[in-house]
Amino acid sequence: MVKAKSNKIINKKIKLHSGLFFLNCLYKLRSNQTYSLCGCLAVAPLALSFNVQSAAAESQMIQFDIKAQRADLALIEFAKQTEQTVVFSFDLAKQYQAQSVYGYYTQLEALSNMLKQTELDAVVDQNGLLSIKLKQINRNDNNMRKLSGVSAAVLPLLMATNSQVANAQEQAAQENIEKIAIVGSRVAGRSVEDLPVPVDILSAEALENTGQTEVGRMLQAIAPSFNFSSSAISDGTDALRPATLRGLGPDQTLVLINGKRRHQASIIHINTSVGRGTAGTDMNAIPAAAIKRIEVLRDGAAAQYGSDAIAGVINIVLKDADEGGKAAVNYGQYSEGDGETVTVDFNKGFALGDDGYLNTTINYRDRAPTNRAGLHGSCQFYGCTELSDGTLLAGDPRELTAPRDTFRIGDADSQQFALTVNSGYELAGGELYGFITYSTRDNESAAFFRENANGGGNPVLQDGDAVIPMGFLPKINTTIDDVSYNFGFKKEFDNSSSLDLSYTYGENSIDYTTSDTINGSYANLLRYDQGLSADDIRATIPRQAYAYGMELSLQTINLDFTQDYDDFSLAMGAELRTDEYRILEGSEYAYRDYDTNNGVNIYDGMSGGIGSENAAGGTQGFGGSAPASSVDESRDVISFYLDAETYIIDDVIISGALRYDNYKGFGDTVNFKLAGNWSVTDDVSLRGAVSTGFRAPSMQQLYFNNISTQFVVGPNGTLVAEEVGTFRNDSTLAQSIGIPKLKEEKSQNLSMGIVYNVTDNINVTLDYYSIDIDDRIVISNRLGKGLSDTLDAALVSSGAGAGQFFLNGADTETQGIDFVATWNTEGLGGTLDFTLAANFTETDVVDLFTPQGSGLETIPVEDVFSSQETSIIEEWQPQDRVNLSALYRLEDWTVNLSLNRYGEYTVEDGGRQTYGAEILTDVKVNYFVTDNLSLNIGANNLFDVYPDKNTIGNSRAGTIVDAAGNTIVSSTGVFEYSRRSAPFGFNGAYYYVGAEYRF
Repeated sequence: MVKAKSNKIINKKIKLHSGLFFLNCLYKLRSNQTYSLCGCLAVAPLALSFNVQSAAAESQMIQFDIKAQRADLALIEFAKQTEQTVVFSFDLAKQYQAQSVYGYYTQLEALSNMLKQTELDAVVDQNGLLSIKLKQINRNDNNMRKLSGVSAAVLPLLMATNSQVANAQEQAAQENIEKIAIVGSRVAGRSVEDLPVPVDILSAEALENTGQTEVGRMLQAIAPSFNFSSSAISDGTDALRPATLRGLGPDQTLVLINGKRRHQASIIHINTSVGRGTAGTDMNAIPAAAIKRIEVLRDGAAAQYGSDAIAGVINIVLKDADEGGKAAVNYGQYSEGDGETVTVDFNKGFALGDDGYLNTTINYRDRAPTNRAGLHGSCQFYGCTELSDGTLLAGDPRELTAPRDTFRIGDADSQQFALTVNSGYELAGGELYGFITYSTRDNESAAFFRENANGGGNPVLQDGDAVIPMGFLPKINTTIDDVSYNFGFKKEFDNSSSLDLSYTYGENSIDYTTSDTINGSYANLLRYDQGLSADDIRATIPRQAYAYGMELSLQTINLDFTQDYDDFSLAMGAELRTDEYRILEGSEYAYRDYDTNNGVNIYDGMSGGIGSENAAGGTQGFGGSAPASSVDESRDVISFYLDAETYIIDDVIISGALRYDNYKGFGDTVNFKLAGNWSVTDDVSLRGAVSTGFRAPSMQQLYFNNISTQFVVGPNGTLVAEEVGTFRNDSTLAQSIGIPKLKEEKSQNLSMGIVYNVTDNINVTLDYYSIDIDDRIVISNRLGKGLSDTLDAALVSSGAGAGQFFLNGADTETQGIDFVATWNTEGLGGTLDFTLAANFTETDVVDLFTPQGSGLETIPVEDVFSSQETSIIEEWQPQDRVNLSALYRLEDWTVNLSLNRYGEYTVEDGGRQTYGAEILTDVKVNYFVTDNLSLNIGANNLFDVYPDKNTIGNSRAGTIVDAAGNTIVSSTGVFEYSRRSAPFGFNGAYYYVGAEYRF
C-alpha cells in the first residue's frame, strides 16, 4: 500500500457535517508490536488509533451518538466523535458488547457507561496515552492508572494530540494499514481531501435530516449538483422521475451499489420532460434506511468505471453493522390536505458467529396522490357557441352542472415495499460478501380527461350521446419490480495485494395497465358488427386493459486485482457484462384499432348520420403495444482496465487510468484519465483531472418502439392529441430512410479545484469543470408527413401520423463550478455545523446534425430537432442551486434548518417562459425521549413556496356562460404550473411527524 509521506496525511480529521460528510480517513491499524504486561506477553494485539486535534477539557460536555454494539466498533465511534487517540486490542475488544451512549456526557462518563458491563477498563499511561485493557491486568500494572482515577493534572496529557508516545504508536502502525475505499480511487483509504477529484460523502444522518421520504429527494436536498425534476401527465415518467448530475442527462451518471454497477430502469423517457430520450436509474428502489452513506463523485470517470460515468458516479453503500438497528415510522401530508404519506422502516444487524454480519432492512411507503389542477374551462359537451368576445355560450344543459375538476395533476398515488440484505463473512483468509435488493412499487397517475365532446376517444353512439356521457379520466397503473443480487470473494495477501471476484445480477421491470378507459374503436365494433344497443355498449365495453411491459436486466462478472508497493499502487481488472432488454406485448384491446383495416375505415357510411364510424384505436390515455413491437434483445460487453496511483514527491499524488471496452454493436473504445493532487501546504491542496469518456447507446435507445398518444402544442397554442410512433434504430422504417446504427457518445472532461482548510473547523472547496460531449444521442422531433417523400411513405406503411427516432445528432458543451464550505463550532450552549454548498452550471448545444446520406438529410435540421428539443437540454434545469444548512445539537435535541435555492430555468412549450428563482426552507426537530426512543417533527418547504404560475402550453382554458350571461366557469387552463419541468415540484408545504426506536 502507499505509505503516508508525512504525519499530516495520517492526521487527517474526520469531520461530520450536516449536509456533507467528508470522510477523510478511517484506519484499522494492525500493529505487530507486543506489550509486556505482568511479566506476560500479549502477542500481536491489534491497535486502532485516531489521532486528531482536540480542545476538550475534563468538564466539557460532548454529544454522543453511539449505539449498543460490539465493543471494538463502539470504541471506533468514540474515537471519531471525540477526535481522541485510543489504543486497544481488536481481538480482545470484539469479544464484548458495549452499551449505547446517547446525549451529552463528559468523555469519562461516556467511556464508563459504554464499558460498564464488560471486563474492560480505560487507562492512561504516564505519557497520557489512552488504552483499553482487561480489568485484572490494569490492577497489577504500576505504569497504568484507571481512567476513573485520572486527575486534573493528567487529563490534559490525555487530550494532547502531540504526545510523543501517541505519534510513536502511529508511526509503528503505519506499516500495516487497512483502509476504507472511496469511489474515485481504487487505492483503499485515500482521504477525500487527497483525491484529485471532488467526492461528496453523504452520511445516513445527513440523508435523514432532510425529512424527505425518497432517496432522490434526499440527494437533491443536500447535493446541489443533483437534480430530481418532477413532471405531470408524462406516462411512466410520473412513476419514475429522471435523476441528473451537473445538468446532464439521467443516463450520463453511473450508479453503483457497494461499488458494483447498478442496472438501469427499463423505462425510457419519450414524452416531453427533463431527460427526454434517455433512460436512467431508479434512485428510489433502495430505501434510505438501508443506506450507510452515499458517495457522489463529481467528475468524469468512464476510464475507471466504464460507460455512463460522464457527469459522475453515485455509489450507494449499504449498512453493514452486525448488531443494533432501528424501527421508525413517519407520517406527513401537504398543506392542501392531500399527499398523505406513511413510511415504516425496520433495520437490524445480525452477527454471523464471530466472523460475519448480516444487515437487513424492510421498508414500506404509502403515498397518496396530490392534485394541483386548474378548472376545466372548455366545453365538455357538444352545442357550445362562441360569442364575439371569445366566451362560450353553453348549449347542452349538462354543461351548466358538469364538474370542472376533471384533471389530476400532481404526484402519483404510490405504494412501495422494499427489502435489502447486505452480508459478509470471513472465510479462508478472505471475505465472502454479497447483497440482495428487492422493491415493488405500484403507482397510479392520470392522463388527459376525455370529455363527452371528444369524438375520437369517447365516440358518439346511435342514441346521439357519447359512450361515457359524463366523460372519463384514464388512469395509468404501473407496477415496477426491481431486484438485484451480488456475491463475491475478496482476499488480501501478505505481499500487500488483493484479489476480488464477484458476480452481480440486476433486473428492472415495469408493467402498464390502463384503467377507467375505453377503446373507442371497439364501441363501433360492438355497434356495427355485434348489433348492440347504445345502453348495451355502455354496459359491456371493457374499462381496463394490460398495455405492455418492459424488462431490462444486467449481468456482470468482475475480476479486480490490486498491488501496493512502498510508493506506488496498481490496480487492474476485467469485466464481462450482458445486457438484456424485452418489451412484452399488451392485450389486443389495448392496442387494436377495430374500425380500421390497413388504414381504411371499415364502417364508412353505416351510421346513418348519427354517431361515429371511425374512432381512435387502443385504450385512451395509454395505448398498448402490439406483438409486432415486442422486443427480446441482448448485448455482450467485455472490458479491461489499468489504474495506477503514486506519490511522485512527498506532497503530490498522481493517478492515471486506462480502460478498453468492446460492445457488441458499435465496437470498441479506449479511454484514459490523468489526475493529480498537490498539497501546497498543510491547509491548501490543488487538484485537477483530464479524461476522456463515453456512453454506449442504452438498450432502450436501440430497441424501444411503440405508437403512443402525445399531446403537443397546436397552431393555435392549445394542446392537441397526436399518434406518434417511436421507431427502433434498426426498424424497417428507420432503415428505409437511411438512419444509421447508433454509436457511442464521446466526452472530454476537464476539472480543477482547490481545497482550503481555513481553520481546524472551517473547510472550503472550489472546483471548476468542463464537459464536452460529441455525438450525443438525442430523440428527434415528431416528424410528420410533408417533410420528405421517403418519410411520408414510411409513415403511411407504419400507421403512425408522425415518427421520432434516436440519432447521434448533437454536440454539447457544459461548464460549471461547485463550491462547498463547512464550519463546525460551538454556540447557544451546544454545537453548530454549517454547510454552504452551491452548483452553477450551463450547457450549450453547439451543433445539431442529421445522418449523412439518410432520408433526413434533405429535411432542415431545425425540423428534425426542434427548438424545444434544444431547450430541454440547455434550459429545463436550474442553472444554479445553492444550499445553506445548519445543524444544532444540544443535549437530547437536534435541529436541522436548511435553505435551498433553485435558480431560474426556462421551458419552451409552444411559447417560452422563464421561471424565477425560489428559496425553500426545510426544518426538522428531533428529541431523544430516552436513550433509544426519539420523536421528530418537521416541514419541507415550510413557507409553502410554489413555482411561478404557468402561462404557456396550457389546455382546457376558456370562459363559459349561460343564456343569461352568468359565468359558469372561467379558467386559464388546467396546468396552473408547468407540467413539463418542476425542479422542486408544485405541491407546496409538506409537514410531518415521526418516531424512531434504536436497539
